[in-house]
Amino acid sequence: MLFPETAVGLARGQLGVFPECGGIAGGHTGDMRVLLNIIWLVFCGFWMAVGYAFAGLLLAITVIGIPFAIASFRMANFALWPFGRRLVHEPGAGAFSTLGNILWLVLAGWWLALGHILTGIVLCLTIIGIPLAAANFKLVPVSLMPLGKRIADVEGPGMFAVDAAGRPRVRV
Repeated sequence: MLFPETAVGLARGQLGVFPECGGIAGGHTGDMRVLLNIIWLVFCGFWMAVGYAFAGLLLAITVIGIPFAIASFRMANFALWPFGRRLVHEPGAGAFSTLGNILWLVLAGWWLALGHILTGIVLCLTIIGIPLAAANFKLVPVSLMPLGKRIADVEGPGMFAVDAAGRPRVRV
């Protein structure tokens, strides 16, 4: 049974733990995260990461493309091992990040997001593919607007790991 909170979380790319679902919507425990990440890596993640890394290499050829290349490498990193990690907004991102995101959205973001959505829908056709589809849906927001985001670890069910200053810890 799909609960409204789960559907809203999937649509927003904010997969968290929902007690009604037994925590299956994204708050996987450590062993389950590793298993899901291995399955993801074999069936989806490796090829997505290669694609994002190749795009990053092409973007790094020009000086103007370097910020987009860095974002593409970040997406490749996230596409390799998405379970147990989350994207958070970087509070210091400014106007250039917004302008870059608008440019990215027009030139590349919409078709990347569409690809993740369509792949997620196809993965939902099997029971085993549902968690993989959720990871695909989690990649939609970053494929639309990648600048001004960072990857943060999720500690425990739905909680971020934080450093001494209270900021989300970044996994590099």
